[in-house]
Amino acid sequence: MARFPNKKKKVFSKPVVKKPSVDHVTGDKIPKSFVFSRGKLPSSLRKLQMDLRKLMLPHTALKLKEKKQNNLKDFLNVAGPMGVTHFLILSKTDTASYLRVARTPQGPTLTFKIHEYSLAADVAQSQLRPRCPPELFKNSPLIVLSGFGTGDQHLKLTTIMFQNIFPAIDINTVKLGLCQRIVLLNYNKETKLIDFRHYSIRLQPVGVSRRLRKFVLNHQAPDLKSLQDVSDFVTWAGYGSESEGDDEAATVSLPSDLGRVNRASTKSAVKLQEIGPRMTLQLMKIEEGLSSGGVIFSEYGSGEGAKKQENQEVDED
Repeated sequence: MARFPNKKKKVFSKPVVKKPSVDHVTGDKIPKSFVFSRGKLPSSLRKLQMDLRKLMLPHTALKLKEKKQNNLKDFLNVAGPMGVTHFLILSKTDTASYLRVARTPQGPTLTFKIHEYSLAADVAQSQLRPRCPPELFKNSPLIVLSGFGTGDQHLKLTTIMFQNIFPAIDINTVKLGLCQRIVLLNYNKETKLIDFRHYSIRLQPVGVSRRLRKFVLNHQAPDLKSLQDVSDFVTWAGYGSESEGDDEAATVSLPSDLGRVNRASTKSAVKLQEIGPRMTLQLMKIEEGLSSGGVIFSEYGSGEGAKKQENQEVDED
């Protein structure tokens, strides 16, 4: 019998687009993070942990799995091959909650006491029109630090840590469409507290009402059957009004078009809307290593009493 040659089916696979691993601005590795906990957390802090993971997107492990028997070395062993540069570690004691921010693999580690916090869901529930589309998290947020320029060493280290936890940007080449979120840290010198806020960024053309913006963005023809002329729709919609109170100090002139509404060389108002989470932090301690080593700064000062307080605040690995 005649044999027919076996014709192998060609398998077509989509090319894998690798994300850049090097920051084009600094030339260093793009910062990546793990957000996890040590010890048992109450439900609200677990939700805060998920909110922080979402905030750190896209360069974080959103679905990082944790086990009770895992210790800090386990996370460190996985972090190296994956290019993780920072740890954000939540913990809870009988007296307070803490957030540790550490540079891997050798530190330093900054320990913050969480005085107050609100979840992203709580922030959204308090707003009349909450807005948090998934597209916001495709790019890293901008980072803005205010009030840290006092010259104190521990505040300089805090500034460097938070500046390096997100990719750097080049203001000359950055695309405005990629700047959709901002993380703001404001230090109060009197209270020594840090207000941690997370906002979405929107640009709206000055002098155009909400009704007209929705018409342009939604690609839907308006109902004009009750009007005599299309100009009546423009007048009725309030074209040229400033019903939303555009502030001259919060307006910018765009160098290029951004979307269907914001055009180059026209004024657009910058709108910030809080999306959470929200925290009030206090820097308690800075250690040279990864949750170990010499203490560079301690809010408790020095002495046996300070040592006792430090041992109580965080259950070390």
